[in-house]
Amino acid sequence: MNLVLRNGVIIDGTGRPTFQGDVLIKDGKIDSVGTVDADGVEELDVAGATIAPGFIDVHTHFDAQAFWDPLLTPSIFHGVTTAIAGNCGFTLAPLSGKPKDADYLLRMLARVEGMPLSTLRASVKPDWRTFGEYLDKVDGTLALNTIYMVGHSAMRRTVMGDRAVGEAATEEDIEKMCALLDRSLSEGGAGFSTTVSVAHSDYEGQPVPSRSASRDEIMRLCAVLRDHPGTWLEIVNGKFDFTDEDCALLSDMSLAAQRPLNWNLITIFSESKHQRESQLRASDYARERGALVYGLVPSVSPKVILNFVSGFVLDVIPEWAPVLALPHEEKRAALADPAVRERLKDGTTRMQAEFLHKLFADWRLLEINAVESEKNQEWVDSLLGDYADAHGKDPLDALFDLAVEEDLNFSFSPPPGGEDEESWQLRADTWRDDRAIIGASDAGAHLDMINTFAFSTQLLGNGVRDRKLIDLEEAIRQITSVPAERFGIKDRGRIEPGMIADITVFRPDTIDCGPISMRNDLPEGESRLYADAVGVDHVIINGQVVIKSGEPTGAIPGRVLRSGKDTESVPIV
Repeated sequence: MNLVLRNGVIIDGTGRPTFQGDVLIKDGKIDSVGTVDADGVEELDVAGATIAPGFIDVHTHFDAQAFWDPLLTPSIFHGVTTAIAGNCGFTLAPLSGKPKDADYLLRMLARVEGMPLSTLRASVKPDWRTFGEYLDKVDGTLALNTIYMVGHSAMRRTVMGDRAVGEAATEEDIEKMCALLDRSLSEGGAGFSTTVSVAHSDYEGQPVPSRSASRDEIMRLCAVLRDHPGTWLEIVNGKFDFTDEDCALLSDMSLAAQRPLNWNLITIFSESKHQRESQLRASDYARERGALVYGLVPSVSPKVILNFVSGFVLDVIPEWAPVLALPHEEKRAALADPAVRERLKDGTTRMQAEFLHKLFADWRLLEINAVESEKNQEWVDSLLGDYADAHGKDPLDALFDLAVEEDLNFSFSPPPGGEDEESWQLRADTWRDDRAIIGASDAGAHLDMINTFAFSTQLLGNGVRDRKLIDLEEAIRQITSVPAERFGIKDRGRIEPGMIADITVFRPDTIDCGPISMRNDLPEGESRLYADAVGVDHVIINGQVVIKSGEPTGAIPGRVLRSGKDTESVPIV
């Protein structure tokens, strides 16, 4: 398909000023930019709109959604043309071939990444074993370009089986994991991902497999990347304040691999801005030692929505994990039991993880988001403290009572942080900081929990137009050419001749993320948080129009981008 985009305002992704012009696309690539004279090709008049490179989302969990949603919604409507998946060590390949190991990974994803288990079991039929077989299964089925990292927890489960949880790997185990990673990268895996975060537990409330890895195991796996061009590292640290030990882990991983590392995520709160500085210091620490480390920063202040069905985050509170891992009816009964409640309350007095103290500093300040019964509808959008006072209850008893009354179909949020003007300025400063990359969307995961999946339109609508915290040209550069360059994604991220035609056409005066609400559109009737995009007219991927005037065209031109072929190594010094 050959196409001319006419009369647009072009932002080329380099940060240079906008300019008026046309873009000619031939055979999937940008042929010419400026004044285009071309006959016999389709034309699309985009007068009044901006032509930009397609947006790159560097932190997603689309590994499972790829099997039921070829558009990878809603990201495609928000202008995303390339998504990096397989983060945090949570992947669906490689597999051992044993059904119980594949089922463990599905149940782990359901627990730690907030994907409904019924949806996963109905839609993901893991009949592959190697990473390459998984990539082949996905390739050619999606509208977006996707890139997949190789997950530590999946490899550990494949090699160690049940021992992957809670046990140290033997020398033989590590050698087998290294061989497995070597093969997976040869087949197109884009790197190695892992997590050491205390927030990551499986469906039984146990630490996910990668959390049982020794430092030596992690370094040995990182070193495998040296032999594979176009690869990188990713880790979730889970800390607010970084110690020298935390910085050393990230730096040493990068040095072992001789590859860049990115970690998730930088926290922005004006009242604790020292935490941001300690986190960004990890990049300085790495550079002083010849390593390359980036932190990911969101484009908004994340709103965290919690519930007792998944129990994610809540299960890090001492004493809570065993209760939250119970089957539904047993969990409901436990929450109603005064003796269990006393243990749970005691656990809240022993919270050590610093992010728990930030989320639950005052239980009275939790906001009631959603209930199912008519009886409690009047309390939606109210504070738990107000509900507790009205019913003469202790705040935690009030929380447990609501969960029991609503058959666990009850969600609530800690007080939002980082919404004051100083926090927004710190966030904008971080967007431009060369130690950070805008991302941390978690698209495809935490489907009932966080609001960051629309990072691109949130940045361009709220950060650029409404708050004027960053110029439009620079914001586009930060979500196009910057990630392309830092991850070594070839021929993408800029509007110029010879580049692959991944393009988003949008209207700067209206682009935005629409209202976020629950939508019942997952397989098996399950729900997810969703938001329509506003002001995104057209999305072109590999030269084909996949979204035209805000509507899907039916085209599925996306490709799996494979390491060494579609990516190249980024020097760390």
